Amino acid sequence: MRNLTDGSIFSFSATFVFTILPNRSPLRYSTGDGIAFVLSPNTSFRNVPTYDGTMIGPHSPDPDDYYKVMSHLLGLNNYGGAFGLLGPNDNGNSSNNLLCIELDTLYNEEFADIDDNHVGIDINSLNSSRSSPAGYYTDNPFSDLHPLRLSSGREMQVWIDYDHGLMQLNVSLVPIHMPKPKHPLLAHNIDLSQVFLDHMYVGFSSSSWDNHGYFILGCSFKVNGKAAPLNYSKLPKANTTQFSAFGGVLSRRMMVGRLVAFVAALGSGGMFVVIMFITLGVRRYYRYREIREDWELEFGPHRLSYKDLFHATDGFKDKQLLGAGGFGKVYKGVLPSTKVEVAVKVMSHDSKQGMKEFIAEVVSIGRLRHRNLVQLLGYCRRKGELLLVYEYMSNGSLDKHLYDLEKPSLGWAHRYEIIKGVASGLLYLHEEWEQVVIHRDVKASNVLLDCEMNGRLGDFGLARLHDHGVEAHTTCVAGTRGYISPELARLGKATKATDVFAFGAFILEVACGKRPIAVNSLGEPIVLVDFVLKFWQNELIVCIIDPRLGGEYVEEEAELVLKLGLLCSHPSPVGRPSMRLIMQYLSGDVPFPEMSDDYLNIRSISELQVDGGFSEEDVQCPSVQTSITCLSGGR
Repeated sequence: MRNLTDGSIFSFSATFVFTILPNRSPLRYSTGDGIAFVLSPNTSFRNVPTYDGTMIGPHSPDPDDYYKVMSHLLGLNNYGGAFGLLGPNDNGNSSNNLLCIELDTLYNEEFADIDDNHVGIDINSLNSSRSSPAGYYTDNPFSDLHPLRLSSGREMQVWIDYDHGLMQLNVSLVPIHMPKPKHPLLAHNIDLSQVFLDHMYVGFSSSSWDNHGYFILGCSFKVNGKAAPLNYSKLPKANTTQFSAFGGVLSRRMMVGRLVAFVAALGSGGMFVVIMFITLGVRRYYRYREIREDWELEFGPHRLSYKDLFHATDGFKDKQLLGAGGFGKVYKGVLPSTKVEVAVKVMSHDSKQGMKEFIAEVVSIGRLRHRNLVQLLGYCRRKGELLLVYEYMSNGSLDKHLYDLEKPSLGWAHRYEIIKGVASGLLYLHEEWEQVVIHRDVKASNVLLDCEMNGRLGDFGLARLHDHGVEAHTTCVAGTRGYISPELARLGKATKATDVFAFGAFILEVACGKRPIAVNSLGEPIVLVDFVLKFWQNELIVCIIDPRLGGEYVEEEAELVLKLGLLCSHPSPVGRPSMRLIMQYLSGDVPFPEMSDDYLNIRSISELQVDGGFSEEDVQCPSVQTSITCLSGGR
């Protein structure tokens, strides 16, 4: 599968027709694995483990056989099947070099199966990287999943396509004679160059506890091209005469194939066990059930499975909690398939109100690439929750370093570089990407520090996009009190200028080590920009610099940051500079202009109170949405 000239992996395409006969065993609780399409470096698959050197069979003299089989069914030792591929010590080993497309008719809790009738993509493991209940989507963009029962005895066709250039693996399933769907059942972004060796075998494998009959009626496979279509008129029919009471067979029409037939006598009392077994399967299904709608098919690999995120975060346990705010909780995790560290933000949502447009924007934002932005990796929806997945930043959020007295204070050089980094990221969002991105929640807690303490703007959960040269259409007040501009609070219209206002509050916060809005000992609100303005008017502006710096700062840079913060806080959006001009000021390419009191025209906090700008509740609850009309923003 590997090009020996340059070491690249070949693309490939496969299609096959199969039949799995219904269970006809007199042991009603018996079951079989299903069929696996396999690419493997060899054909010496692992055998089913034994207990005493012999296979458990219907005539075994050992009276304990019943309990051993029950242990298999209940997941105490699940390697009695495993499609005949992996032994108990092999699952998940990268040395397996195994790709498996499973048509699974056995619910197995140890492998985190979603149910007993699903299709899965397995990489070196029988824990699927992607899985879905068996079925297909029509070409109607609003189609629901049309379910199929794999073990119904119907003839069905599977297509498996891997595009190495796009690193995209697609799997489709339909009843025979139906055309290949435009929307695959499964889509997975995966670089198989990390899996395949120079030479690989292609074929089928399975194992069975009972009398399931497995038939591959025809198969086509091609490297670097589309698999040839199958001639349905020449396909054989499933031969049930080959199908015994306690076994299973694969048709002879296979490329490289293997069946491990495992038979068992279950004795009396088996019905109790099968009821328990099915109940476990149903509970597992509901545990990982997600919201999936047809329009999400176009977003493909950006949709991450809830099962992966559940296991990545150790079940969203408190020990994995990184933080919580008005819009949800954030958990640390490690994706099981790639071992990439991530931060998973769990938010509540109403799937009926603009969710399609919101997800489209989330996926678009996932294409942003800038050194000062935290990359959004994907999303998931489950019940009333929306989960956003970001790359993990090892040094946490900037506000922890500003206010946590147990952490060493950031030096001025670090603070200045963080300010310039965030400005660079906002310039990219506003002017340099293919669309305009309005972040809508610029603040210190949303600036994360990577392993080198570089500042990276994150949390795009409130971000909105629009085309260049077109006005934004947001009419909802969103953001954090202290960073919301007056016009946003009044009109609910987010623009590039509202991001600039939030950036102004942010850089004053970084320089002064004080929150944009605080409360004094008398319970009165204190607005940071008012303090900076008074110090500037008395020509003492640098005296408000964070005392934790111990006087160690560059005076010219500190004065520039404070004055720039005031300029960005101008009550009128047309009075604020653009992010490009801000970057030029910070880089020293353009001298900072002189400012007058009349130009700033900033009202005092008492005037804001007269106008109804603050309420007692607003001051006491700094982490909730509000619509305050004031200079220093809403929240």
